[in-house]
Amino acid sequence: MTAKKKDHTIFRKNFARTLQFIGKRGQSKQMLHGAPKSIVILARECYGDCILLTPLIGSLRKEYPELSIYIIAFSQIIFNFFSADTNVTEVYHAKRNMKRYFKGILSKKFDLLFNPKDHPSTHFLIQSMLIQARHKISHYNPNHEGLFDQLITLEPNTHESAKNLSLLSAIGSTTVQLCRPYLPTMPVCTETASFLKTLHTGKYIGINISAGHIGGHRSLEQWSQLIKSFTDETFIILSAPKELEEKRKLEQPHTNVLPSPSTQNIYEVGEIVKKLKLLITPDTSLVHIAACSDTPIIALYRKYLADRTQFGPLSSLQKIIISPTPDIIDIDSSLVTIALRKMLNKTNNIQA
Repeated sequence: MTAKKKDHTIFRKNFARTLQFIGKRGQSKQMLHGAPKSIVILARECYGDCILLTPLIGSLRKEYPELSIYIIAFSQIIFNFFSADTNVTEVYHAKRNMKRYFKGILSKKFDLLFNPKDHPSTHFLIQSMLIQARHKISHYNPNHEGLFDQLITLEPNTHESAKNLSLLSAIGSTTVQLCRPYLPTMPVCTETASFLKTLHTGKYIGINISAGHIGGHRSLEQWSQLIKSFTDETFIILSAPKELEEKRKLEQPHTNVLPSPSTQNIYEVGEIVKKLKLLITPDTSLVHIAACSDTPIIALYRKYLADRTQFGPLSSLQKIIISPTPDIIDIDSSLVTIALRKMLNKTNNIQA
C-alpha cells in the first residue's frame, strides 16, 4: 500500500468514527413489517459495480411491483446508466444539481436506505446520514456500527452480486427467482446498428484489449500471437474509445479479424458481446457485460484474490486465468491459447 493510499484509508476510518459519535443509531435485528414502499440505493462508481447491482434492482421490482426505487449516483456515467433503467423510479446525482437532489431526496423520508459497500466510504457514509429513512441497512464493518439499523454479515470475499442480493433476505423478501444481471436499453448509433445486422450469432470470438486498472493490459503482440494461432476463427476487437488507435493497429494486419466500429455506450458493447461465440477479456466491466447475455468467457485476472472472488465472471461457461504477478501481461501466452482451444471445443459441442 502506498503512503498516499494508507493516509486516505486512515482518514476514512477516522471520519467514520466521527460520524459514529455524531449520528449513532440503535441497531435492530428485526425484519421490516410489510412490503416497503420506497428504497434509496447508493450506487457504486464503476460500470461493473452497476451491472452487479442490477440483479438486486430487477429482483426488487419483481418482488415489489409498486416499490419506488431511487438510485443515488456519484458520477455522471453511473447517473446515465441508471437513468436508462426502466426498473428505477428516479436517479439523482449526489454531487450535481443540488437543488433537485435536496427537493427529491434530502427533504423526504423513505422506508429503506441501502449502502452496498462493506468498507467506510466518506461520500457513502455522508449520504447515509443525510438521507432520511426509517430503516438503514449496510454490510458489517466496525466503522459502520451505530450508523445503520441493520448490518449484514457475510463470508469474506463474497461475490459483489451476492452481497447486493443479501438485502432481500435482510428485509424478509420471499423472492425465489432472482433476476440476472442486465444492461438498460440505450440508444444505438447508426454505424453500430449497421454492424450488428451483419453479425451471425455464435460465429465470432471477442477480444477486449482495454482494462480498468493498472496491470490489466496485455501487449498488442500477445493478442496478435493469439489471433495468428486460430486462423480458422474470426475475431472482433473491443476497446474503450481512448484505445481506438490500439484497436485499429490490431485489426489491420489480420485477415481473420473483422473490423468493428467504436462503441458509443455500454449498451452497444453488450449488443456485440451478445452475438459472440465467446469473449476473452481482462478483469473489466466486460466480464459482467458477458454475464448479462451468458456469453462464454475467458477472463484474465491479476494475482489478487478479491479481484476474482468478489468480481469474478457469472457466465455459465467460464475460465479464469490468474497471473503470477500483479500484471496480466505476465500470464504465459500458451495458457491463453490452451484455454481458448478447450473453450472452443466446449462451445462447438454445445452448438452441435
